[in-house]
Amino acid sequence: MKKISLAAFILALLLPLGLFAQEKQNNFEIAKSLDIYNSLLRELNLNYVDEINPGELNETAIKAMLDGLDPYTVFIPESDIENAKFMTTGEYGGIGALIQYDGEFTRISEPYYGWPAQKAGIIAGDAILEVNGVDCKKKNTQEVSNLLKGQPGTEVTMKIKRYGQEKPLEIKLKREKVKIDNIPYYKVFDNGIAYLSLSGFTRDAAREVKEKFMEMRKDRQLKGFVLDLRGNGGGLMNEAVDIVNLFIPKAKPVVSMKGKAATANSMHPTTNDPVDLEIPLAILVDGNSASASEIVAGAIQDYDRGVIIGQRTFGKGLVQNILPLSYNTQMKVTVAHYYIPSGRCIQEIDYSHKKDTTQTKNDTLGKAFKTIGGRTVYEGHGITPDVKVERDPYATVTAYLYGKNYIFDYANKFYSEHKSIDSADRFQIDEATYQDFMKFVKDKNFTYTTESEKAIEKLKKTAKEEGYLDQIQPQIDQLEKNLAAEKANDLLSNRKDIEELLRSEIVGRYYYQKGRIVASLKDDPDLKRAFEILLNTNGKDEYHSILSGK
Repeated sequence: MKKISLAAFILALLLPLGLFAQEKQNNFEIAKSLDIYNSLLRELNLNYVDEINPGELNETAIKAMLDGLDPYTVFIPESDIENAKFMTTGEYGGIGALIQYDGEFTRISEPYYGWPAQKAGIIAGDAILEVNGVDCKKKNTQEVSNLLKGQPGTEVTMKIKRYGQEKPLEIKLKREKVKIDNIPYYKVFDNGIAYLSLSGFTRDAAREVKEKFMEMRKDRQLKGFVLDLRGNGGGLMNEAVDIVNLFIPKAKPVVSMKGKAATANSMHPTTNDPVDLEIPLAILVDGNSASASEIVAGAIQDYDRGVIIGQRTFGKGLVQNILPLSYNTQMKVTVAHYYIPSGRCIQEIDYSHKKDTTQTKNDTLGKAFKTIGGRTVYEGHGITPDVKVERDPYATVTAYLYGKNYIFDYANKFYSEHKSIDSADRFQIDEATYQDFMKFVKDKNFTYTTESEKAIEKLKKTAKEEGYLDQIQPQIDQLEKNLAAEKANDLLSNRKDIEELLRSEIVGRYYYQKGRIVASLKDDPDLKRAFEILLNTNGKDEYHSILSGK
């Protein structure tokens, strides 16, 4: 009986992919593999020295099998169904908070404004000690997330440890049906430019963008519209098509899908009358703009309908479907590549050659295509902006401060000592605050290793092996001394970038996600460039020159 059920389960994994429609050789290999798998699991159960857990072994085997494909094809056990639902709807039953693991406890990184965690007084930095009496020490974010999620209306009791307080707090709250906003912020600036930040493409994203756009242009003449897709990893394809449709005429192709199965081949045109065909558009993108974001940016670019500004996008031109399997499990599987109106596919990495470890993102030009107006665009490397805004990478010290949570932890300290701050767009890190931050870091015995230090150690090792170390030791000593002197000033020489991260983290404590966006826009080079182009502040009419290919 066990053998039959196991075979049925594996067959259920394979049938949706149409593998049994393959040639005879594949049929034989599949049957052979199933028989080997069944006999292996049976013999393990009978002979292994300790008791085995067949369910866990089976899940591990499935995940290992799918790992040989692409990172987007994954098995979804019954326990993760809520997470799968969140990917498409943006909704889940829970407390409404982002969490992160710090090596000992999972902490609240940000509660969503207006949802149970924030309303109950939970704040960023709170360490989760227990959930409903379950000890959360050493439990990762997924394990704690599963404890916090549940049916809306049910109660959850959390024991937390707060910065600056010795005694743990016990907080009771009711789970709700949490819906993450697709649009965390929108505004019409004094210069007449409308701005909208889109963080996701879950259900109703297009309707929400349309409503906010109509609201912003009501009773005023807009000079341009900026759609911010930076950091937006994508979502539902139909929402992307409908957003493009707001600015592109009806019955125009937006994206086509090409896959193995006949059902995976389709073309998706605009189906509604547009909202505005004339307003100048600027789409902001970066390296984390992916999938549905790239459909929107790519279609707008291919139709020469707006200017794309920022950094090259991620390059995810793969389409996934969620397929039901046995026993209330699911699989998210890549079923097709998608192609935007010019005919190009923007997929960056060829996962059919996954075993080739040299497969990395690169800047070499792919096959050339033409926009509707004749501009040349290229395939295979995401969306290359019409206007590139260079962003210097963070220095090593800045990356360490952020990655090791020194900036996060200092924001907790600051919040515990200040009941309020200036508005999100006006708050700045003053001299006293920065000096206090440097003292905080020093007291924590903050250390880090630069790439230069690593290079010197490598030089010393190589020189010793080759017999040169004694001769060049004085020069190395002087080099290390000079480097140490420069490194001692890293907190001051990189103050601008560190202040930017500090300001965002502190503002988030008081004004949440919306406040972070407001603070970030104050000196945003991408937005500044969009203003220059849309408003023609330099007198060159860059907007039309770019779109005409001049």
